[in-house]
Amino acid sequence: MKSQNPSLVSFRHWATSDSPWESKYSYARAVRDFRHIFVSGTTAVTPEGNVVGEGDAYAQAQYIFSVIAEALHELEASLADVVRTRMYVVDIDSHAEAVGKAHGEIFESICPAATMVGVAGLIAPELLVEIEADAVLPTLPESQLPQNAH
Repeated sequence: MKSQNPSLVSFRHWATSDSPWESKYSYARAVRDFRHIFVSGTTAVTPEGNVVGEGDAYAQAQYIFSVIAEALHELEASLADVVRTRMYVVDIDSHAEAVGKAHGEIFESICPAATMVGVAGLIAPELLVEIEADAVLPTLPESQLPQNAH
């Protein structure tokens, strides 16, 4: 977990996945602000820049959820804390069922609010799906409680 300048926002932390675009475009994979965690749009690209599951929206969505889970874990949360997902799908008529299936397997008992939107394209033509997630922790982790609350 990384923190920004403590004098500016001591309660803000972020996680990275070493995606090639994170450093290029100056964003974090996920940001935690007290109990709220916001996971950036995530695609099926490894830290080395390779596309996972090229041509397979289900495989891409599965990989994406594993990256999201890692980012949440790094910020002391889990997929069980997810309250909202947003799925951006290229050629939605062909890929909605596959992406929805992967989402359902992960969130069957969690049932977050969810949106699936068809898009014309993503940052690379091999990518079929991009997913964002928002999570809320039930309480602040011990490390984030104010000093006098211990």
